[in-house]
Amino acid sequence: MARMSPTLLEWPAVPDASRAARMLLLRHHRLHPLTMAALAMALLVAVPIVFVVASVLAPAGETWRHLVETVLAEYVTNTLWLLLGVACGVLLLGVTTAWLVATYRFPGRGMMEWALVLPLAMPAYVIAYAYTDALQFAGPVQGWLRALMGWGAREYWFPDIRSLGGAIALFSLVLYPYVYLTARAAFLQQTLNTLEAARLLGHGTWSRLWRVMLPLARPGIVAGTALAMMETLADFGTVAYFGIPTFSTGIYRAWFSLGDKTAAAQLSACMLAFVVAILLAERASRGRAEVYGNQRRAPAYPLAGACGWLALLACAVPVLLGFLVPALMLCRMALTDGDAQFGPRFVGLIRNSVLLAGTTALAAVGVALAIGYAGRAANARRAWLVRGLTRVCGMGYALPGSVIAVGVLVPVARLDNALSAWLHQQFSMAAGLLLTGGIAALVYALLVRFLGVALQAVNAGLGKITPSMDAAARSLGHGPGATLRRVHFPMLRGSLLTAGLIVFVDVMKELPATFVMRPFNFDTLAVQAYNLASDERLTEAATASLVIVAAGLLPVVVLSRTIRRGADS
Repeated sequence: MARMSPTLLEWPAVPDASRAARMLLLRHHRLHPLTMAALAMALLVAVPIVFVVASVLAPAGETWRHLVETVLAEYVTNTLWLLLGVACGVLLLGVTTAWLVATYRFPGRGMMEWALVLPLAMPAYVIAYAYTDALQFAGPVQGWLRALMGWGAREYWFPDIRSLGGAIALFSLVLYPYVYLTARAAFLQQTLNTLEAARLLGHGTWSRLWRVMLPLARPGIVAGTALAMMETLADFGTVAYFGIPTFSTGIYRAWFSLGDKTAAAQLSACMLAFVVAILLAERASRGRAEVYGNQRRAPAYPLAGACGWLALLACAVPVLLGFLVPALMLCRMALTDGDAQFGPRFVGLIRNSVLLAGTTALAAVGVALAIGYAGRAANARRAWLVRGLTRVCGMGYALPGSVIAVGVLVPVARLDNALSAWLHQQFSMAAGLLLTGGIAALVYALLVRFLGVALQAVNAGLGKITPSMDAAARSLGHGPGATLRRVHFPMLRGSLLTAGLIVFVDVMKELPATFVMRPFNFDTLAVQAYNLASDERLTEAATASLVIVAAGLLPVVVLSRTIRRGADS
């Protein structure tokens, strides 16, 4: 009778087979080095968030009790009104323009498709400086009105741009492209069969919009609105310059004016509750809704005559007010200023900004590539772990820069002091503050803030590479590292460049984290523009603001070209 081949339970009787089985089991259960590295990176990203959440458990001090009794209710009220107003504004501008360019053909439609994205290049605090200079009492608009109407100083009423309503209007003008992009994509995905069925059932233009198109596009619209609301929540420069008490300004005042880091961390935890509420609302509105249909898109219907020109006007107004007019204002301010800030100081600001943005972009691309490829190389048993890592690393983009600054600076400062004391005790070295004394802690905070952007771009690039190429590389004897270096990296160059470019520009525009965590004598263009504007030196702030806007145009141009190619295909 032929002997049966040994099973796994019989292998311990044979030494060689036992060793092979143990090695096989260990290899199956232990984590791959790439997964372990990704886990370590995700834990570093989670440290600031954990610290902010844990600050809720800290005992309330005098500062916190003072804030609760005096200004906390005002912070909550202003933040809620600001979020509600911006949500309504971006919905009105974004959905209207997306519906027009996706559904109808009118004069200038091809240009409007990509021009409507341009306000993304204009940071909210920059457009606030431009409109304040133009609309203030001594500005050109009120001066022209007084000369035209013959009015005196107190003989007319003019709306105050530096108010809660003004902030809502300016945020809406620069953040509506988030809703425009997601709503336009959702409208373009709606099929001809669906719209024709609604037409046969007697639904007219407005009825189809309200009862068919908007419900189908709701997930994309809500996602874009949530992004705009989180950007509003993260802003510091605009609300601080306008003097609006919100959580962003409250965190800064608690830290630097009152000198209480614990109170700043507790305010950050309250602000984090707003972020969680926005994300949960977006998730709940999306639910399990899915849209099915054939791939035949509905054609764009022509708008002739006055209707076509009205559609063009409706699309042109947000572009004019959100980009062209403030850009021209900044140019006028920079050219009419006798000292346009050019010189060694300005060159140093550009150097600091580029150094900070470039270092963060390289770090973000490297970490995103490691985490993204770890998810691709993981087997089914580790898939849940890698998905969790990706979600943790993407949380930073949903958090305001001021919250991340609090979550990073306090634990890193403690580590820095402990490291300096240990070096002095062991080696008699006066090392100083190695982490917070330079830009290392600031780069870490910005990496936490913008890693999710880079990770999304890298994962999109990896998704376009078929798994059969990985199998072919393994069959040729390449391990994960060699496969990444020789197969995936050459194919991911475009995605990596896109990720690096987006992170670079986001860091160039970032103000809250940079303003709080920058080391001594290390200012950037964003910090310089804010400091000059706070001193009411708006014409001098225009030069730095123009450079920030010019840098922000780079990803917008790339995005516009992508939109244009998608429209032509």
